[in-house]
Amino acid sequence: MARRGGGFPGGGGMPGNMNNLMKQAQKMQRQMQESQKEMEEKEYEASVGGGAVTVKMSGARELLEVKLSEEVVDPDDIEMLEDLIVAAVNEVTRKIDDDSTKSMEALTGGMNLGGFPF
Repeated sequence: MARRGGGFPGGGGMPGNMNNLMKQAQKMQRQMQESQKEMEEKEYEASVGGGAVTVKMSGARELLEVKLSEEVVDPDDIEMLEDLIVAAVNEVTRKIDDDSTKSMEALTGGMNLGGFPF
């Protein structure tokens, strides 16, 4: 005689497991949205050239501030200043990316969720 319930103990526990899985996914999605909002509200700062150029950026990747020390402002060497600004912006962006990755890993327990929207 064939077993009913698709072979799951208790006669078809799959719908209950699916509901639990969906609840967990929704909870994780809420937590990730909260974490994303917290990240966007943070401010990050990076300096390069021994403090010659400092940039501040929001977690939403909006450039908030650029500070230049007087000695780096050389009209005969604009390229160096441009390079330092690019380096500082790239460094602060790396800090944001690292913080974002750590935050998501804390929520997902290091799981690779691929393209899932949560």
